Amino acid sequence: MLKHRGFPGRLTGTDYQFTIRRANPKGVTPLTTRERFRDRKPADRRADAAFIEALWEHFGDQPFERGNLDAGRLSWFFGREVIPAEDPFDPASYDALLVIDPSVARASFPDIFGGDS
Repeated sequence: MLKHRGFPGRLTGTDYQFTIRRANPKGVTPLTTRERFRDRKPADRRADAAFIEALWEHFGDQPFERGNLDAGRLSWFFGREVIPAEDPFDPASYDALLVIDPSVARASFPDIFGGDS
């Protein structure tokens, strides 16, 4: 499992996790598509924004390996802002390649991407 050095481990001052320390001995947690509802708590929204901003700063629009990125956190974006970068895609692999869809990410998080870009 690739460890993304320099990637924030969590949202500062919270327990919102962005990375995992070690591989799950019971097997890889698969990525799934989770629905983000409008009535989410402000802290959840801050965590979403901080995570997608960290992804953009580290990887930009280039494909990246899932590695030690938290499956639960990635699943909030999977299928929308973060999409598979390979076909076939294995959602239960630490080696799976992902990529940010800039147009969807800009629409979802305009403050991070400069609004009108």
